[in-house]
Amino acid sequence: MNTKLTTRPPFRTALFAAAALLAGVGQASAQGYFIPPQHNAAPAARPATPAPRPAPRPAAPVQQNLPPPPPVQIQGGMAGVPGGTDAVDAPDQQAAVQLPNIPVPDLPALPKGATPPAAVIGVLGVPEIMRAATASQQVEKVIGERREKLNEDAQKEQAAWRDLQQQLAAQRGSMSPDQVRAKERELQERITNAQKSFRDRNRIIQETAQYSLSQIERTLIGVIRQVAESRGMNLVLHRAQVALNINEFDITDQVTQQMNKVMPSVTIPPDGVSPLAQAQAATPATPATPASAPPTAPPAKR
Repeated sequence: MNTKLTTRPPFRTALFAAAALLAGVGQASAQGYFIPPQHNAAPAARPATPAPRPAPRPAAPVQQNLPPPPPVQIQGGMAGVPGGTDAVDAPDQQAAVQLPNIPVPDLPALPKGATPPAAVIGVLGVPEIMRAATASQQVEKVIGERREKLNEDAQKEQAAWRDLQQQLAAQRGSMSPDQVRAKERELQERITNAQKSFRDRNRIIQETAQYSLSQIERTLIGVIRQVAESRGMNLVLHRAQVALNINEFDITDQVTQQMNKVMPSVTIPPDGVSPLAQAQAATPATPATPASAPPTAPPAKR
């Protein structure tokens, strides 16, 4: 979870509220809503002889909230280009393009190969296996607890940010401008550091989940092959891809039981430890080979 919080000083609250209101009005205009101008119920009666009026000032241009124009579809050419065809001017004209027919090359016959054996089909449901496997249940529980702990810490930190903002707003009148700016920088640094910490923790949780599930995936592939060979099957399909099958084809229960036997649990790195860092720490460092000294020349004969 990426936690992002931007600080807004109290004196900017009204400004941001007004900006949000204007943004909402602009969004309604962009979506194509038309706001008609307001007219009076009865126009005022015009005098018979208009009185002379001073020269009016140039009025500022008024922007009307009009719906966006419909898109123009171009057929047979580029609109606005000499020689092109506009869909508005000629909607029925389409450019006919004739592509050359490429002849199919003559393919030589291949030598006759071995005929594959008759298919002995089995089906299984991978989601059902993952829900019933004890190893996947362990991963789901551990990863869920770590994500919940991350959310709780993020909410506590956000509450602390709000308290510090309120304290700063209450003490602003008794501090100098330099002290206020120092307090704001201190709060901003705390927010930035906390956001980076939460991002790192969330990344490590995701890496841990992928690392744990990859162990289950590798073992599951081997178990499926093992159960299929024991049943004489040479083709296993996902249950979701099969419209109709009989129970004798389904090996979901056998694969689940074998998975719980050979892999009741997985190795999950400790909380806050990246699997990549753990793997690098477990890999022994290769000692550097000393550079070989150049061969010395034999002593000259006297």
